[in-house]
Amino acid sequence: MKLLAIDTTEDACSAALLFDGDTVERFELAPRRHSELILPMMDGLLADAGLRIGDLDALAFGCGPGAFTGVRIATAIVQGAALGADLPVVPVSSLQALAQGTLREHATAAVLAAFDARMGEVYWGAFRVDAGGIMRAAGAEGVYAPHQVAVPAGDDWVGSGSGWQVYADQLVARLGDVRRCHGTAMVHACDVAQLAAVLYAEGAGVAASQAQPVYLRNQVAWAKS
Repeated sequence: MKLLAIDTTEDACSAALLFDGDTVERFELAPRRHSELILPMMDGLLADAGLRIGDLDALAFGCGPGAFTGVRIATAIVQGAALGADLPVVPVSSLQALAQGTLREHATAAVLAAFDARMGEVYWGAFRVDAGGIMRAAGAEGVYAPHQVAVPAGDDWVGSGSGWQVYADQLVARLGDVRRCHGTAMVHACDVAQLAAVLYAEGAGVAASQAQPVYLRNQVAWAKS
């Protein structure tokens, strides 16, 4: 399997190449520099591996939810590259990728993933690891006020993502005791790639024109009174 994945969901920008079971990633915390960095990251990974984009089996991207501009950038980059190389695209939930990264870094089996969605809300998703080591959704993703997030069954949940850094008190008040919180955790393209390889094998690849961003809401700013 040869797959190139990118993510620009949050302030970080990353790309990862999955090649014959090994994954190499380039990651940089660079707010507002996603469009400047992501193409050189992709090109560098391919060059280091001695590959051209046409040698790949698929492309993948963190499709959201997340920062609107970042999600649009990733979508546009992947659509353009996939069209030019005639490759399928695997959209991967950014919340699921965050949960996968939390599993990778902290060996957590159940993750409540939350991004700060601004406007007093969080993008929210619950995920549990399956027998194959893949985080699977334990409910629908959504956007909520912190005191209204969906409360999943179980008492082994770990919080992860910027929503837990910004709204920790409100989320804990809503959910009760949460074992640990990783409020500084961010999405990594290596986790997008791992998930994408599994999803691709399950038939989740789509044509470039069908690779769409997931916003979860249409309102992007406070309305002026």
